[in-house]
Amino acid sequence: MRKIIALFFVTSFASLMAADGAFLYKKCIACHGANAQKSALGKSQVISDWSANKMIAALKGYKDGSYGGPMKSLMQGQVGSLSDEDIEAVSNYIVTLK
Repeated sequence: MRKIIALFFVTSFASLMAADGAFLYKKCIACHGANAQKSALGKSQVISDWSANKMIAALKGYKDGSYGGPMKSLMQGQVGSLSDEDIEAVSNYIVTLK
């Protein structure tokens, strides 16, 4: 019985710690729009039609400095603290906004 209770708490804690794409996207709304339909500050591509894989690659590229145009330095600051799990969660959330 103790093993079952311990497993329950570990599983519950893990789900609480899982990245929340909707929460993470809140800091993106000002530039990209509620449905990812805006060109951020008139300088970026509209991301609403991107695939999750394209978004993940772009965000990881912004983070490591290997991707980006005029918004590169701004985006590096935005994604610098995101984990790979966070990047995947927010990317998977954005594709649901279509």
